[in-house]
Amino acid sequence: MNTYHYVDPDHAYTDAATGLLRNLAGITDAAAALFLESSTTTKRLRELEAAPMQIRDSSALLAIHKHLFQDVYAWAGKVRTVEISKGGKPFFPTSLFANAFARIDTLIVEYGRIRENDKPAVARKLAEILDTVNYLHPFREGNGRTQREFLRLLALGKKLSLNLNPSNNATVYERYMSGTVNGDIETLSALILELIEKPVARASSQ
Repeated sequence: MNTYHYVDPDHAYTDAATGLLRNLAGITDAAAALFLESSTTTKRLRELEAAPMQIRDSSALLAIHKHLFQDVYAWAGKVRTVEISKGGKPFFPTSLFANAFARIDTLIVEYGRIRENDKPAVARKLAEILDTVNYLHPFREGNGRTQREFLRLLALGKKLSLNLNPSNNATVYERYMSGTVNGDIETLSALILELIEKPVARASSQ
């Protein structure tokens, strides 16, 4: 039920022989391709931690995806041109993408009006944004990593930290996945409220 299905008869993204996503390095081995993607995106995530982007509107989703996957895919930062479903449930149709991005822009404006010390309201709006972005699923690959970074940067804009995939707490990721797969805003809101906190200031180097 968790299997993705892609309507891509022309192999716009995949190699017809191997079924793997075509990558900039020309790798056709599955393990090597996975290592390339994992290692390069980890590096790019660290760059965004050191020099965060400011989220002004939904175009930041494209900018984040391009930054994370620039070393791997020629289509990094570009919206998908194929339809995707998961477990029989379709994600947002490509023909209506403009409507979805406009909705996200509205939610970001509403989020900007919330006081940073009103954590329940912040968490609720972030959950709504996350649910909308996940349903949009704008990219052929890398949606989860992009939307988690998008949420982290939105929280950071209110001087709050948010990590939806901590390395030392698999339960957080499981709840995040459950909330996004089922479109459960209440679950996502409760999870985010538990996680958001004031970021710890880095000690200055001597």
